[in-house]
Amino acid sequence: MAEVAIRGVQKYFGETHIIKGVDVGIEDGQFCVLVGPSGCGKSTLLRMIAGLEEITGGTIEIGGRVVNDVAPKERDIAMVFQNYALYPHMKVYDNMAFSLKLAKADKAEIERRVQEAARILGLGQLLDRYPRQLSGGQRQRVAMGRAIVRKPQVFLFDEPLSNLDAKLRVQMRTEIKELHQRLRTTSVYVTHDQIEAMTMADKIVVMHDGIVEQMGSPLELYDHPANTFVAGFIGSPAMNMLKGVIAPDGAGVALEGSSVIPVPGLRARPGQPVTFGIRPEHLSLGSQGIPAEVVVVEPTGADTQIYAKSAAGALNAIFRERHTFKPGDHIVLAPESGSIHVFDAADGKRIGGA
Repeated sequence: MAEVAIRGVQKYFGETHIIKGVDVGIEDGQFCVLVGPSGCGKSTLLRMIAGLEEITGGTIEIGGRVVNDVAPKERDIAMVFQNYALYPHMKVYDNMAFSLKLAKADKAEIERRVQEAARILGLGQLLDRYPRQLSGGQRQRVAMGRAIVRKPQVFLFDEPLSNLDAKLRVQMRTEIKELHQRLRTTSVYVTHDQIEAMTMADKIVVMHDGIVEQMGSPLELYDHPANTFVAGFIGSPAMNMLKGVIAPDGAGVALEGSSVIPVPGLRARPGQPVTFGIRPEHLSLGSQGIPAEVVVVEPTGADTQIYAKSAAGALNAIFRERHTFKPGDHIVLAPESGSIHVFDAADGKRIGGA
C-alpha cells in the first residue's frame, strides 16, 4: 500500500490543455473517487497515474517515489478497465495468473494467489471457463481478481461498472467497497456517476474542464458545496437553483414571488444577485416560503417526488410522507433553514448558507 501525490500535473494533447494544474493527495489505504462529466479529464489523470499517458508538467508520486519516467509495469499498480480486457483464448485461471507467470513466480505461489483471489471474489467454480462463458458481472470479477493477485501498492479503476445493467452495478459497487474494506489497498476510481462516488468513496475529487472544483468526504461535498457546479453535480436529484437577490438588510434572500427567506451568515452586499440553492429533500409544505404550482407528480412508494414551477424558477421536491398532489395544485414550499445554500450569481462561488 502507498500514498499517491499528484502535484501541479498538466497535460496537453497538441495545443489542447486537458489537465490544468491538478493537485490531489491520496492517503495510504484511502478509496479516492475522481468524478465529473465526460471530457473533464478524470480518465486522462488516471492514465497518467498508471503511466499510460505522458505527463506534460508536474509530478506524480507513488509510495514517495516520483514515477513520471517510470514504466507502467514498474509502478506497482494494477488497473481494472471498463471493458474488462480479458484474454478470450485463456480460461479464467490463466487470465488471473498471467501477470504472475510473466513475473516468473513459481507455480505454488501462483496457485496460492489465484485460489485466494478466487475465494475472495466467489470465482472458485469458474476457473475452468472462458470469458465468453461468463456474465458481465463475472467478467468484472475476473478483471478484479487479475488485479488482486498482483498485490499492488495501488488499484486503479477506470469506470469498471459502466457496461453493467443498473441492478448489477449496485451489487458490484457493494462488492468493490467490501473488497476495499478487506484489503485496504490504496484505490483510485474514476466514474461519471455521482451515486457511485457518494456510496463508495472515502474522498471525492470533483473535476470539471481539467481542474479540481472541490475535494473532500462525500458528506462534506454534499453539505458544503464550494460552488454551483459541485452543488448541481453532487446529490440526486440535483439541487434546486433559483435566481434571487440579497435582501435590503443583508440578512436573507429575496426570491421573485416570495417573501424574503432568512439566511444566517451571508457574506454579500444588499441587492447583490445570487443563486439560491435548496435540495429537493430539504423542502416541506408550509404557510411561508416559495409559492409554486405542481406540474408533475411521481409517487415511488417510499416517497413522493414532485416537479413544480415558481416565479423564481423550476423546483423539485421529495416528500417521505404521502400526499395526494395533482398537477395544477398551488402549494407553498418551505426551505429547511439549516440547509440553504447561497452562491454568487456572477462566479458561482459559495457566499453563505448551511
